[in-house]
Amino acid sequence: MPQQKLRIALFTGLYAPFLTGVSVAVHQRVRWLLQQGHQVLLVHPQINNKYPKKISDRPMPGLEELQSFPNFSAYSFPTQPLIFYKSLPQPLNYRHWSDTKLLAQFQPDIIVVEEAAQMRGLYSGFLQGYGRPVGVKYAKKNHTPIISVFHTDIVAYIRYYLGDVFFSFLRPIIPLLVKQFSETYDLNLFSSREQLIKYQKLQCKRSEYLPYQGINCEKFHPRNIVHDPIPNDNRPTLLFVGRVTAEKNVTQLIDAFPSIAAKIPDVHLVIVGSGPLDAEIRRRAAKFGSGITIWGESHGTELLGWFARADVFVNPSVTENFCTTTNEALASGTPVVAVTAPSTSEQVFVGRNGFLAEPNNPADFAQKVIAILENPELKAAMSKEARPSILQYDWSSCMEKFEAKLYEVVETTKGKKPTLV
Repeated sequence: MPQQKLRIALFTGLYAPFLTGVSVAVHQRVRWLLQQGHQVLLVHPQINNKYPKKISDRPMPGLEELQSFPNFSAYSFPTQPLIFYKSLPQPLNYRHWSDTKLLAQFQPDIIVVEEAAQMRGLYSGFLQGYGRPVGVKYAKKNHTPIISVFHTDIVAYIRYYLGDVFFSFLRPIIPLLVKQFSETYDLNLFSSREQLIKYQKLQCKRSEYLPYQGINCEKFHPRNIVHDPIPNDNRPTLLFVGRVTAEKNVTQLIDAFPSIAAKIPDVHLVIVGSGPLDAEIRRRAAKFGSGITIWGESHGTELLGWFARADVFVNPSVTENFCTTTNEALASGTPVVAVTAPSTSEQVFVGRNGFLAEPNNPADFAQKVIAILENPELKAAMSKEARPSILQYDWSSCMEKFEAKLYEVVETTKGKKPTLV
């Protein structure tokens, strides 16, 4: 007997046209749930004239693709730019909009909160954010299950931006904050086993691993090599794709570049993306002339071509939580050099599909890249193994597991709801 379709309220702090891995993942998740026949209310950030025009002009899938589904509805909550990152949104305080009223109108079977920390306002320390756990008031009153989906390693971000000295003062209370935050939800899902272990040690409660973070393995494929962003450029290419922000460690790619170029004279580093460090990256890259290309944002077949044509995908970030672009590169048949960090060992298998370098060590990172580029046989073997190593994270497979978990959580709460008289 087929299971009854669910009514799912999904809150997200990030969504198109705000370009992040979370935005892309949320869109794919909602579309897949709609295709299965579930009713979905998507509560997402509003785009307004406070943001740079280039944001609203991004050619990325969004609401227009979902609105053709009769089982879809949406609400855009009021936002203003995040204080320290003007291209990302922050929800206005809950006094400006009511999540409880939205949920009372929709009456969901389950509530999903993606990137719950940003929805609550932790990214700005409540200076401008929402200020309380979204959806929880309604969930408790109506005995509706509510789950949190972890995308970002919040503790790593705090440490990165505050520095080790300030972080040392916060360290004693972090487990208390994580415990309080996690107990708000009936379940906290992690796409990385390493991240789950890390947060459980920090007193994260009601938490478990679920490989919900998939990619479209049919879309990201070695055959995309036919798409050539720079025709007739046959230099060995290193590719980074992501936001150009401090926590992504993009500057370390430029630090590592001279050592790589000394061994591979015609090497070409391409940085695809945008962010608050754009000006600094362009300034530092300028002295290397055509050796480093700051491409800006890329979309469509052009981006698919970059992934497939690159010789090595490089990711120096120490704050990743099962990085989507790393998986997209591997699915495209491109070896990866990343730094050792929570989750990277679940994606990069040393000597098989790439290498892991010491965090914050440009010299070691350069050596790992050189080891691949100097050995054509090794590079060919890694390219051959790259795609098979990541196929288990195809989007459909991951979403089937996610859907099953939603049903499981709903089933465990049956009979707990108050009886209406």
